[in-house]
Amino acid sequence: MRNTRVIAYEDIPRDVVATGNDYPSGTVLPSHTHKRGQCLYAITGVITVTSGEGSWAVPPRRALWIPAGVAHVVHMGGPVSTRSAYILPAMAAKAGLPERCTVIGVSSLLHALLSEAVDVPAEYAFGGRDDHLMRLLVAEMATMPSLPLSTPLPREPRLARLCRSLLESPSLEIDIDTMAHRAGMSRRSFTRLFREQTGMSFSAWRQQACLLAALARLGRGHSVTRVAIELGYSSASAFTAAFRRTLGAAPSQYLLLQDGA
Repeated sequence: MRNTRVIAYEDIPRDVVATGNDYPSGTVLPSHTHKRGQCLYAITGVITVTSGEGSWAVPPRRALWIPAGVAHVVHMGGPVSTRSAYILPAMAAKAGLPERCTVIGVSSLLHALLSEAVDVPAEYAFGGRDDHLMRLLVAEMATMPSLPLSTPLPREPRLARLCRSLLESPSLEIDIDTMAHRAGMSRRSFTRLFREQTGMSFSAWRQQACLLAALARLGRGHSVTRVAIELGYSSASAFTAAFRRTLGAAPSQYLLLQDGA
């Protein structure tokens, strides 16, 4: 099902349904939920997804698993082409798919399965080729590695509000003392609570937020130098080094590598 709203198909009596869609740059899908878990796959472009739990960046040839019932907003960085598989909760649980939103790798086989699944009829025959294809798709998803492309949000309301604000305009120039002051906390209380609720230090979280924002901006065609300056890095080379440490390739190469995977 191509360029189709999945809401019309969520109640179809099949374990898996799939859709493919193309979106112009800057498209935002407002907060919504699905009855099924969604494997949201970016064939081209960069997708950023936000929910009450955090933010995730999905580069080309990567996918985001979104469990059923999770309210989320989707932002398209650059022209985006997606393929999505929607899986009933019982089947997702049986396959051992994550219980929280998770960015996953996409193997060549999973890419092929997702690309093929969008041409499968909504009410495919049980026990036939299309049924086997969909079941193999779910089995392959369950073997994919999770990737560190998220920034979790703390539960504490003051911290959550500040983090959401920082995600909207990330910068390395916002330091711990500034955040602690805005939260009305001592530096020590802020750092302790932040680590307890996110599982990472504020400096690591801030770096992650900047790198995920960088992915979206690079996907929109911004230059490496422009992105580095906007995010508060001392130089393009410092930004490139941080990007390479986290994502394994220089920013000038990363999206090209994914597009050619």
